[in-house]
Amino acid sequence: MLLDLPFPLAGPLPAWRTVIAWFALVPLLLGLLGLPLHAPGHRRRWYLGWSFLGGWLSGALWFGANCYWVYGTMHTYAGMSAALAVVSLVLFSLFLGFWFGVFALALGLVRLATLRKRYAWLALAAVPFLWTAMEFALARVPYFPWDLLGYSQVDNGLLTRLAPWTGVYGISFVVAAVNALGAGARLWKRPATGPRQPLFTGAELVFVIGLLALFVQSTGFAARPPVPSTVATAVLVQPNLDVANDDVWVGREWDRQVAQFERLGKQTCRGYIDGIPETGAPMESDIDCNVEPRPSVIVWPESPAPFRDADPRFQAAMAEIAKADKGPMIVGAVGMDVDRAVQTYHIYNSASVVAADGRFVGRYDKMHLVPFGEYIPYRNLLFFAKQVTQTLADMNTGSERKVFRIASAQDGARRYGVFICYESVFGDEVRQFVRLGAEVLVNISDDGWYGDTSAPWQHLNMARMRAIENRRWILRDTNNGVTASIDPYGTVRQSIPRHSVGALAAQYGYSSEITFYTEHGDWLAQLCAILSLALVVWAGRTLLWGFSSKSSPAQATRL
Repeated sequence: MLLDLPFPLAGPLPAWRTVIAWFALVPLLLGLLGLPLHAPGHRRRWYLGWSFLGGWLSGALWFGANCYWVYGTMHTYAGMSAALAVVSLVLFSLFLGFWFGVFALALGLVRLATLRKRYAWLALAAVPFLWTAMEFALARVPYFPWDLLGYSQVDNGLLTRLAPWTGVYGISFVVAAVNALGAGARLWKRPATGPRQPLFTGAELVFVIGLLALFVQSTGFAARPPVPSTVATAVLVQPNLDVANDDVWVGREWDRQVAQFERLGKQTCRGYIDGIPETGAPMESDIDCNVEPRPSVIVWPESPAPFRDADPRFQAAMAEIAKADKGPMIVGAVGMDVDRAVQTYHIYNSASVVAADGRFVGRYDKMHLVPFGEYIPYRNLLFFAKQVTQTLADMNTGSERKVFRIASAQDGARRYGVFICYESVFGDEVRQFVRLGAEVLVNISDDGWYGDTSAPWQHLNMARMRAIENRRWILRDTNNGVTASIDPYGTVRQSIPRHSVGALAAQYGYSSEITFYTEHGDWLAQLCAILSLALVVWAGRTLLWGFSSKSSPAQATRL
């Protein structure tokens, strides 16, 4: 439960709560490493089972608390009954919490294999490697690297300097290592003539870790990143459409809605929030509207609007608006490909790119779909979830990451990379757009499915980390917030209020810098995974050898 506090709960994350990340894992580590193991050998084997179950339960509780919004999404928008939505949240939490159990089991194995005094330190030293490997597994197996430990420090200007080298995993590694030191301070024994005592009592430990965390946090928050210059303006449209309403616009309703999108795209001179909404950031309204910049790009978000790229009505409207505004456009829409040979079609969650002269330049099809939102995994096995599996048609996965050369009268031809919604949580995938030459990144999203929960704010912080890792401006355009411009250091420079119909005239810049992380990806996480696997194999062999050397061949075979 401590681990849930350094992340957004129902609004923006207060700075003081990020301190908790530095000791949130200590109780779990004390539980795993602090149990006495002076019982007979068969009790030690039970210890491994209890370690796994304890870690699994901890993980399930954490995912359930951190992602409580799954219940509301399934109940309110997917049409599930309240009871079935609760079951969905529980199964979701147990499925992902399993990986915490794997972490705990691996740590338990290492502890048993290092009971001899000269190796006792190895279990504590293994913690950051095992934890980072576990986070890497979450990204590569269940494909849900949501709120990794490093995201809790997105506002720490000192620690985020690691991200362009190691990605978010480097920050997770450091925070996990400090937690291991905290647990070690409680477990390590003072040498004494009488009964040995812990190096620190519980109260002393909390005090010492608190001082260390406050020092690191205050230093990090004092290390303010530079303010990069801006050379261009984008208009980010926020239509605030209700995701629960039918997206069929007929006749005049189509004309009215498209006209509103067009009107919002012309708003290049409006006030904005100088920071993140709902944090007390000041409203900037003193803007010189006598010099209105012509936008270099106009962005329409992913939304429940009935925009289909193959619809002649949609194509005609986009071409007309682009030519009238003399500005290129990036528009969230549903893509469609027809395979006439087999009389079938494929649908995609897409972003269409329209040139200033009205030509359709191309389309990016989302490559990482949202499970239970855009497709149903294991559809045949989930026979009990008929309310979802029978009403939701699977979207198709895009096949290629694309970078678009978008020309404007102000900046000439510039290279844009567009990623959609949930893709923002995958650092190793977003970096591919920059490797392909993107000078600025555009993230379109519809967070209306989450309501007023923690999810939109968690999603924003993960997008901010992508900007830091790749040193790129991110233009984040959403249906209902948070719509913002994010600089290459992860700072939200401009935004507009959530749940409002509006537009943000976002200032931004271009860059051709390639960071180490952009070039090499999740190298640190991969290294931790390899070392962790080797450590677990070594621990397993050590335990097996130790048991078999003291037991009969029959006992060794049974083990």
